[in-house]
Amino acid sequence: MTAAVDDELWSAVGDPTRRRLLDLLLRDGPGTATSLSREVPVTRQAVAKHLVVLDRVGLVHASASGREVRYGVDEAQLARAVAQLRSVGETWDRRLGRIARLAEELQRERDRDAGTDG
Repeated sequence: MTAAVDDELWSAVGDPTRRRLLDLLLRDGPGTATSLSREVPVTRQAVAKHLVVLDRVGLVHASASGREVRYGVDEAQLARAVAQLRSVGETWDRRLGRIARLAEELQRERDRDAGTDG
């Protein structure tokens, strides 16, 4: 059985900048739009907008610290995303396996037919 895929979640992580921000937060721990903007080739304002998208789907959580907003990865939501991706991968593996078996069966039939034509 496959888990339901959250399209909004996968749309959010479909962006390479947002994936990079997640990587940085996983590697370095919580950060601000300012600190993260030093690590990516976009402005602080663009980073802030990307973080809002990640926050909306629950992959990061924001916490105010004075004038700064710090973002950290939500481990539970990330685990949910990984489980969804694993489920989708398993589904496609099964589908591709069926296609391979059908192709092999067709090839065997062609080989048999080619052997009787001679």
